[in-house]
Amino acid sequence: MIDLPSELARVSGTVEQALDILLPPVEGAEGRLAEAMRYAALGGGKRLRAFLVMETAALFGVNETCAARVAASVEMLHAYSLVHDDLPAMDDDDLRRGKPSTHRAFDDATAILAGDALQCRAFEILAEPDTHSDPQARCELVAALGAAAGARGMAGGQMIDMMTEGQDLDAPAVTRLQALKTGRLIQYSAECGAILGRATSMQRHLLAAYGRDLGAAFQIADDVLDVEGDAAQLGKTAGKDAAVGKATMVAVLGLELARAHADMLARQAAAHLDEFGSRGANLRALAGFVIDRRS
Repeated sequence: MIDLPSELARVSGTVEQALDILLPPVEGAEGRLAEAMRYAALGGGKRLRAFLVMETAALFGVNETCAARVAASVEMLHAYSLVHDDLPAMDDDDLRRGKPSTHRAFDDATAILAGDALQCRAFEILAEPDTHSDPQARCELVAALGAAAGARGMAGGQMIDMMTEGQDLDAPAVTRLQALKTGRLIQYSAECGAILGRATSMQRHLLAAYGRDLGAAFQIADDVLDVEGDAAQLGKTAGKDAAVGKATMVAVLGLELARAHADMLARQAAAHLDEFGSRGANLRALAGFVIDRRS
């Protein structure tokens, strides 16, 4: 039997330690910036993306310390996106991970700079020799993260998300929006293990497909939770999607069909892991977890 909550907690602890080391406090005038970066990245979140990095790396026997560095870099990139997403000019949210958003705990300017610096630090870590002995692997990690996070990935999805508020999108349009905004970074996290492990192109393709379908299921589950959850459980403001007219699969399909679609995607994600046999058990369990979670 797989105790997924324990596995998630174990990986979260490992990555939290890596983040603490890689984002040290700083003396001097820039100390406030370092404090805001640590506030945004440490001590919260599901660490789903970090778990994907660590588990897929384990499939290929990658050194855990190296994998944790990559997992930490992904969490920094993700934290930067949340800091900026919460700003008044974007989603304007006061609550994140059960505590005040970074711009509320500090100020708008500090939050912007903290997000900028977290993004830079994420790429810096990937480029450092301690992350992988093979420069080609480090280059592939950097290039893949840039593609996942940029205009044709997460940032592009965020742009579409803001531009389409109040519009009625069909299912394919919502699927594309969410694949960019949320799915690309989750897909990248699943691919990381194959890059670190110098896996075959087929193995990398299977993990990318797993990450793609997992990311889609995760976002639909998030849409459902926004309707049914509460702020205490979610650690962020509930009910905002409908209030501002966000394009979601719940808005397109309704709650029951959206749940069914997420379930189908989770099963499809798990099927991509057949080649890895029992070694993929935790990743298969994660596919069920993302659609059953309550936060």
